[in-house]
This record gives sequence, structure tokens and C-alpha cells, in this order.
Amino acid sequence: MAEFMFERIALIGIGLIGSSIARDIKELGLARHVVISTRSEDTLKRAEELGLGTDYTVSAAEAVKEADLVIVSVPVGASESVAQQIAPHLKPGTIVTDVGSTKASVIAQMAPHMPDNVHFIPGHPLAGTEKSGPDAGFAGLFRDRWCIFTPLPGTDAQALEKLKDFWRALGSRVDEMDAEHHDKVLAIVSHLPHIIAYNIVGTADDLETVTESEVIKYSASGFRDFTRLAASDPTMWRDVCLHNKDAILEMLARFSEDLASLQRAIRWGEGDKLFELFSRTRAIRRSIVQAGQDVDAPDFGRHALDQKK
Repeated sequence: MAEFMFERIALIGIGLIGSSIARDIKELGLARHVVISTRSEDTLKRAEELGLGTDYTVSAAEAVKEADLVIVSVPVGASESVAQQIAPHLKPGTIVTDVGSTKASVIAQMAPHMPDNVHFIPGHPLAGTEKSGPDAGFAGLFRDRWCIFTPLPGTDAQALEKLKDFWRALGSRVDEMDAEHHDKVLAIVSHLPHIIAYNIVGTADDLETVTESEVIKYSASGFRDFTRLAASDPTMWRDVCLHNKDAILEMLARFSEDLASLQRAIRWGEGDKLFELFSRTRAIRRSIVQAGQDVDAPDFGRHALDQKK
């Protein structure tokens, strides 16, 4: 690129999302300096070994000094602590964003600490894998994926557009919505599926007669796909459940009602109802593929995605 989009970017947290952002910044030449900060010295050392940034520090406060863009990539429960650490050290005009899966909670935690002369713009890239840590990231993770922004009232339009341009450069499609609406949408498309997966895998583990030998042996069936979701970072998902509690409980209640209806249909042998449900949900899968959010390939395209990485 002829010139950098940002002179200095600070990445607070360097797990799957943070390290993928770092790789894209480096590959695309989006910043002259990339400062990486994480509390763990071992993780920071690994990030440096991988060459993910230009500067490294365990101090979030030190990392954000003179930064033009700050991206907070920590479990949502740590958002307020990070905001308190960095707020006094942000220069005027800095764009501060995050990648958290819940937005109302992050706003409540971070916004009160943000100085009036910086641009706090909450965000959420809808991308990831079940893996975590700096080694898990890869360039292109955000390509053709959505990044949703939940800007606060009075957000500077130019700052928002510049942040959108940054995510577009990473290959993302961008959208905006209200924070509460975002949390309700994500509760059904992301949070609930993960919770169900954790619960199903936990149930299988509790059935001692089929654990280890039979569950592992026959996991090439549908159970395997639940274990992929259930392998996600437990700290992140603990925080998601605690910080999007109301929306998740609402979706769990609706799911429980639908599950009871399905149970009745199976019990009473209502084949027409079962066929209608399975046909309707099959069509949803096809629409996801048509929207470019997955690939229609054997093994759910897992091998094709591995080759792309």
C-alpha cells in the first residue's frame, strides 16, 4: 500500500481474533507500528516469536500510548478492567473498539471510562474457530464474514467510516445495529448453539456406559460436530453466558418450548410434523450456503477450509 491506514495500532489481547487481526495488518500493510499487549508473559513471548507485531508489552496502558486505533480482544468480562487501565493514556482522536460477542454489557463496562475526546465504537466480527491462543490465528479469518458495529449516539461519522474501512480491508462485510438487538440476534445464531453443544457433550460424558470407548469410537457422526463447538474457549463462553444472560435465557425458553413440541411429535408418531420441520430447517442450511457463510461440500467443507488456511 502507498500509505498506512493507521500509523500505530494497539492490540489488547492476542488470542485467535487478535492474532488473526495482527496477521492481516502485517500482510496488508495497514499500519506502521503494531503494539501487542497481553497479561501473560508467556503468551506475549509467543506472539513475539511469531512476529505478530512491532512492539510488545504486558502493560495495556503502555500499549495504547500514541495509538491511533485500539482493538480490545479480551473475554467480555475483562472489558471494564481494560477500559480503566487504558483510558488515562489514550490520545485525543483515538478510535477504541472491541471484538466482544456481547455488546450491551461491553458498552456498560467501557463507555463510562472513555474520555470525551476519543471515539469509542463497539464492534463484533462474526468469525472464529474452536481454537484459541496466538498460534490459532491466521490471515483471512475475516474474509467474507460480517463485522457488526453498535455505535453509541453521537458517534463521529468519520471515525466510524474509517473503522469500517479497516474491517473492509480485512475482507469483512460491515453492518450496524442497536446493541440490545445485536445481543438478541447473537443469542440465537451463536450463543445458544454453543450452549446446546456444551450440554450435549456434557450429557454424553455423564452417561458413563458409553463414554470413552463408544463416544470417541463413533464420533464421526453428528456428535463430532457438537464437540467442535464444545471445544471453544471456556473463559470466553463463561463470560458470554454471564454478560448476555437475559437474551440467552429468552432463547433457551423458546428452544425448550420447541423441543417439547418435537418430543410430542416423536412420541405420537406424527411423521408429517417431523417431515415439515426437517424440510424447513434443511432449507435454512441451503440459504446459509447461498449467502456465502459456509460451503456446500462433504464434511461441511472442513477439508476445503483447511486447504484455504
